[in-house]
Amino acid sequence: MRRLPWLLLIVGSVVAAQVNTPTFTSQSNVVLVPVLVRDQNRSPVYGLAAGDFIVEDNGIPQETRLEEEDQAQPISLLIAIQVGRRARREFTRIRNLGTMLEPVLKQPQTEAAVLAFDHSLEVVQDFTQDDEAIQASLKNLQSGDNGAAILHAVQYGVRLLNKRREGRQRVLLLVSETRDHGSRFARIEDVVSLIGDSGATVYSLSFSPSASNALDTARGTNRDEMRPTADVLAVAQLAVQAMRKNTPKALADQTGGEYELFETSKEFESHMTDFTNHLHSRYLLSFAPKDPQAGLHLLRVQLRDPAKGTVLARSSYWAGK
Repeated sequence: MRRLPWLLLIVGSVVAAQVNTPTFTSQSNVVLVPVLVRDQNRSPVYGLAAGDFIVEDNGIPQETRLEEEDQAQPISLLIAIQVGRRARREFTRIRNLGTMLEPVLKQPQTEAAVLAFDHSLEVVQDFTQDDEAIQASLKNLQSGDNGAAILHAVQYGVRLLNKRREGRQRVLLLVSETRDHGSRFARIEDVVSLIGDSGATVYSLSFSPSASNALDTARGTNRDEMRPTADVLAVAQLAVQAMRKNTPKALADQTGGEYELFETSKEFESHMTDFTNHLHSRYLLSFAPKDPQAGLHLLRVQLRDPAKGTVLARSSYWAGK
């Protein structure tokens, strides 16, 4: 039996289906769910068993297994950095990004690439295992025009990741502002479909052009946009709205990645430390749906004892006929 490659779609797939986006199919009824559990200090929680988790598929509890995967699974990392609009003001805050990524770049078999974007895209460094080449490309970023084509960059970046060899953890690290400006060649529905099919995880570190957005994030007013409910169509519509409101956060939420807003160099460094520490800290849960049906399935992953930590996991998947 072939396993469904990670999870085969995200909440936006219902809307995507209505606008003639591709239909994804599967020959397996096994669903894989990567899960990160963090404690109150945002550190990974280790030592949990399958019985510590509750996984619901369309509201139905599932019998869950904990897969024993090699924690040192090699990483393919695509670093997508905005250089357009006001990004030049952030260069001093992110200037040590290459150094911060050393713990990841120096791991055996890790490969990385750098994609810079404004209204257009430029691969300033193709995939390589040469960490010095990656660091050099990050130090030499040039300010761009008045564009911030986030969706286009993520779409292109995920396609690059999809070309990497099987058996690798595919990760997209996005450093950008919170809203897309100029993605003329990428539709929201197409991007979320592509991400769901690839199994890539998006980690987003964002700088906000407005103080109000920072306050909204601090207050947590944007954190429930992707919460599963019984109304699949309503959730799909919310997914599209969320992408328009805060593209990086919506991408992270849908893939089970992490989203953080930074305003200072210290905050950026702290979030990057979390990023490097969490890459190999995820549990891999699996289940076989009790009553598999084609279409969108909403996922909810919880801990039986919520006091043990906070869960980050994908919010949905797409099952083929």
